[in-house]
Amino acid sequence: MHRRITLCLLLSLSVVASFGQTFYGSMVGSVNDASGSAVPQAAVTLTNLGTAERRNSVTDTSGNYQFVNLVPGQYKVEVEKPGFRRFARDPITVEVQSSVRIDIPMQVGDVSQTVEVTAQTPLLQTEDAALGQVIESRKVLEMPLNGRNVFGLVALVPGVVPGGQSGTTPTGTNPFAWGNYQIGGGQANQSAAYIDGAPINAVYVNLTALVPTQDSIQEFRVQTNNLGPEFGHLAGGAINMTTKSGTNGFHGSAYEFLRNRSLNANTFFNNRAGVQRPAFSQNQYGANVAGPIIREKTFFFFGWEGFQLRQGQSYVYSVPTEAMRGGDFSNVRNSSGALVPIFDPLTTCGRFNNPACGRDAGGNEIITRQPFPGNAIPANRIDPAAKVLTNLWGHANGAGSAFTNVNNFTSNASVGGNNDQYNARVDHTFSDKQHAFLRYTYWSNLNLPIDPYKTKTCVDRCTEAFNTNQAVIADTYSFSPTLISDFRLSYLRFSYDRTSLTTGYDLTQLGWPSALNDQVVFRVVPQPSVTGYNGVFSTSGSGSTIVARNDVYSIAPSLTKIWRSH
Repeated sequence: MHRRITLCLLLSLSVVASFGQTFYGSMVGSVNDASGSAVPQAAVTLTNLGTAERRNSVTDTSGNYQFVNLVPGQYKVEVEKPGFRRFARDPITVEVQSSVRIDIPMQVGDVSQTVEVTAQTPLLQTEDAALGQVIESRKVLEMPLNGRNVFGLVALVPGVVPGGQSGTTPTGTNPFAWGNYQIGGGQANQSAAYIDGAPINAVYVNLTALVPTQDSIQEFRVQTNNLGPEFGHLAGGAINMTTKSGTNGFHGSAYEFLRNRSLNANTFFNNRAGVQRPAFSQNQYGANVAGPIIREKTFFFFGWEGFQLRQGQSYVYSVPTEAMRGGDFSNVRNSSGALVPIFDPLTTCGRFNNPACGRDAGGNEIITRQPFPGNAIPANRIDPAAKVLTNLWGHANGAGSAFTNVNNFTSNASVGGNNDQYNARVDHTFSDKQHAFLRYTYWSNLNLPIDPYKTKTCVDRCTEAFNTNQAVIADTYSFSPTLISDFRLSYLRFSYDRTSLTTGYDLTQLGWPSALNDQVVFRVVPQPSVTGYNGVFSTSGSGSTIVARNDVYSIAPSLTKIWRSH
């Protein structure tokens, strides 16, 4: 029996990034008269219908106007020029990382007269060559998602291939599954993801460190090919999400999604072994509220969501029989029923003062051993530590396959965990020139240990705890209608701890000297690795301890200058 203690300690990692990714949208267009000629020096006003924030500009000599760094939402555009009727159009939808073009026809008349247009925003994006698609607010909120993992909606975009458990709830799954998407032909887990323009990929294998709640996301855009120069450090596509903000009206909701085992059937192996139907309970609940703090000035959004999953999962394993635990292998047979002999290592010829081995025709030594009498190991030859470690396996509760006793243990084990997430955002308009916001997100995720043997020996992993903190602050300032700056600062910390249920194990229970207890940093039960019984004791399971901290700092300043047609 081979004994092994595995210790994995990942040291803290940090990264500083300074790229110009943005979640803003923009609006461009031209103002022309009835003959198609440009109308220069026309006053253009853009109003956010939710917050009443206003921006002003004038058309250039070619009749063109542009508004950049717009928070995604619904807008109204108004144009005035002496000698022409006043023009107004709404609602105009500005989406994340998109540029919408609204060309405005002016009619000759008095400025006191108004031409009002109510129409849908054109879906065709002609202002850049990036290939992608926006998943708008209604789809984000109303699309059915088991576990409400908003990343599951990424698969709606052409060119995106989800893999593994990427679309399921993050609870109970490997953290590397959260971003397991191939975008635009790139490799899985090699794309980039942003929330409000702040990166959420950790240093460790580009892990997606934050899965936002479905109710906190306004919309998002997936860019699959031909990305702009502000994106880098990726080998696939980019997912750009924007969170909800408050408006001049109060809005709120509360919800709960419940699933249980009432309509679930039992598994075939459980029925055959007489094991009852496993438990299953999934609760997902939360509340959101948004509104003004100071009307037309300061707005807030707060959301909380909790998730609890308890699911009984069936496990079928091969475990040592009672006779084998005592060293009796007289009935260990192969699938044909032939006895499988076990050999005494102390009888190896040419070793342990035994007579020398013979040699073959080529002069090579022939090494042979003698089987144990009766195919049983004498009691005085069994290592005391090995006798203790055999208790890590559960006891057989079925006959298993004929002759081999394979799959002679069937059991249910609890799988699942808990997570809670809090999102808080405050937007403030200092003036017509300056808008800023602050967002903080905290996400805690606990994966429960999987212990089908009920011996504190886990399958795949024991207790896993993930915690993500992210803070984002952004400030947009318009020096003039043609010179706009944006500054965004963000910080993300991803904490990952994996602990064993046998932490603090007293090694003297194995008959080992007490001095070893002071020499091992993370003391856990050793993991036996036995051929044919390797379905439970993995190196990432009961004997593994991981302590990891990933810090991501991002400074993203940008300056936009509109110069004539550029």
